[in-house]
Amino acid sequence: MSFSAWLELIASGLITGGIYALVALGLNLQYGLMRILNIAHGEFLMVGAYLTWMVQTSFGLSPLWMVPVSFGLLMLLGMVVHWLCFRRLTATSPNLDIFEARGLMVAFGLMFLVQNVVSYIWGGDLRGYDYLTDPVHVGSAQFAANKLLVFALALLFAGALIVLLRMTLLGKGVRALMQSPVGAQLVGIDTKRLHPLMFGVGLGLSGVAGSLLSMAFTISPSMGEPYTVTALIVITLGGFGSMGGALAGGLLLGVIEALGMHFTNPSLKALLSYVVFIAVLLLRPEGLFTRKGRKA
Repeated sequence: MSFSAWLELIASGLITGGIYALVALGLNLQYGLMRILNIAHGEFLMVGAYLTWMVQTSFGLSPLWMVPVSFGLLMLLGMVVHWLCFRRLTATSPNLDIFEARGLMVAFGLMFLVQNVVSYIWGGDLRGYDYLTDPVHVGSAQFAANKLLVFALALLFAGALIVLLRMTLLGKGVRALMQSPVGAQLVGIDTKRLHPLMFGVGLGLSGVAGSLLSMAFTISPSMGEPYTVTALIVITLGGFGSMGGALAGGLLLGVIEALGMHFTNPSLKALLSYVVFIAVLLLRPEGLFTRKGRKA
């Protein structure tokens, strides 16, 4: 293979991995902070994709306008979902194990509910639109402009979340709750306000990922579930609760899939991901990018 072919292959993996990382960051935030394993996370990504497609095809507006709008709308929706579903579970569950089990069942219900609502409103056909499809030449290699934009914006939002958690007082409160919920509450951190806000931020990131995906790929009501599974694999790679690990894990998984599909068969994409998933669980269950006892 030529250098340009290698460059295009690695870049395609990084572009896909950027989306993986963005989805995984939102899910990791929800589970690491609240122990909510939101299996419906990918379905809200799908909602963001359909909202962007609808606005672009109906009004002709640039999908870039819908990126912050999707974040805001899905964040508000996430806060409502937390208030309606998970707030009561927190109050009625006698311990954390029962809360996690009940939360998982609620998330399964949300997954099928959102899928069927979207199918009812927009139908089950594949949807899409053309946006920045002209190639961009980098040396002898070329890339679709929309995919480069998707990658740049995915890294921007992922980096913004990591900076927020590491550099702000709000982020310090979130990290304190992840490390020791009881200790954080003892020093005055208000979980009743922080939990719905961060759950909303997690869904907001999934909405952004959906908007970005709609710029470069076709969308359908069934598109969300595979991204939820992939996000769980990425979180396992990076370490549960580690935001930097989720970013690195997403990019790594994207490159592994791109290389694996090139040298084997594109139909083996899911198999490659699951092999990596099982290997990490068996050999390094704390994640590839975290030290034992420490989350980045």
